[in-house]
Amino acid sequence: MLHESKWQAESTRASTVRRKRRQRSVVQRIASKSSPGSGSRSTRPTGRLDIRSRSSGDWSATSFPWLGTRPVDEIAAPDVLSALRRIESRGAIETAHRAQQNCSQVFRYAVATGRAHRDPTGDLRGALTPVKERHHASITDPKKVGELMRAIAGYDGSPITKCALQLAPLTFVRPGELRRAEWKEFDLEKAEWRIPAARMKFREQHIVPLSKQAVSPLKEVQPITGSKQFVFTGARTNGRSMSENTVNAALRRLGYSRDEMTGHGFKSMASTLLNEQGWHRDAIERQLAHSERNAVRAAYNYAEHLPERRRMMQAWADYLDCLKTGAKVVKLSRVAWSDARRRVENAQIG
Repeated sequence: MLHESKWQAESTRASTVRRKRRQRSVVQRIASKSSPGSGSRSTRPTGRLDIRSRSSGDWSATSFPWLGTRPVDEIAAPDVLSALRRIESRGAIETAHRAQQNCSQVFRYAVATGRAHRDPTGDLRGALTPVKERHHASITDPKKVGELMRAIAGYDGSPITKCALQLAPLTFVRPGELRRAEWKEFDLEKAEWRIPAARMKFREQHIVPLSKQAVSPLKEVQPITGSKQFVFTGARTNGRSMSENTVNAALRRLGYSRDEMTGHGFKSMASTLLNEQGWHRDAIERQLAHSERNAVRAAYNYAEHLPERRRMMQAWADYLDCLKTGAKVVKLSRVAWSDARRRVENAQIG
């Protein structure tokens, strides 16, 4: 009887310990609950909730080895900084900053759900090495843009890669947004591409009006990849999107060095020339999908200036055609876009 009583007491203590361990929430458990698809909408932190870093793969490879198994309410700012310094010491400055943002999202969720009292990452403002602004090589001289367009038209590699090369200057989206494009995002009848917020840098849905010149290569590649998820499938991957280096490698194959032109450079090219041509600045900025500082306004602005953006995107494509064919270059204002199309058609007939 004594033995049985002792066993029951030990069992009760063990059960109590296990219960307390479950109650002492650890970072990794909180992070999994704060990821999309879990928790109530009202308690989720704002911003990106995914614990994965876009450039470093699983966040467990960066912060979790040092923070993941610790009780979230026992972690202080120096603990987080120590983990971030390990990332920073590898020279991965941007990854360290993204890891800090991810940590902050986890802590904010923990505060919202009563698991922690505060977010210690707020005390680390300015502690990490600043990210140096990178300027991606770009071509903005109209004559050289025409040479680039002719080179792209003559690309003799994979038709999937050629389609990506053709769309890059016509849509000027970010390289990651382009290479991960999915067929379900496109409505070729309406000539529209809607990129979901989850795939955009600033987590806002983005509408890309498609010019006639952009729809054409998509229809050409549709018989090849139309039955798959991604428009631009990888050459050596089963059903996955093309590599992030594919477009840049194609530009190198065309003879452009990394100091002359990059996949990111098409945004700068469009921004520079569209502003020179006198298009409404707000329409240009919205089409470039630059950050909207006011979060409430941003939620409704994905379709802002859309009629003018449609005109602008067709005029831009016509302008690139003019440059490609060597036609006389004019500044395409909002009232001159149809004239450019007529000049291109006359040049093709001649």
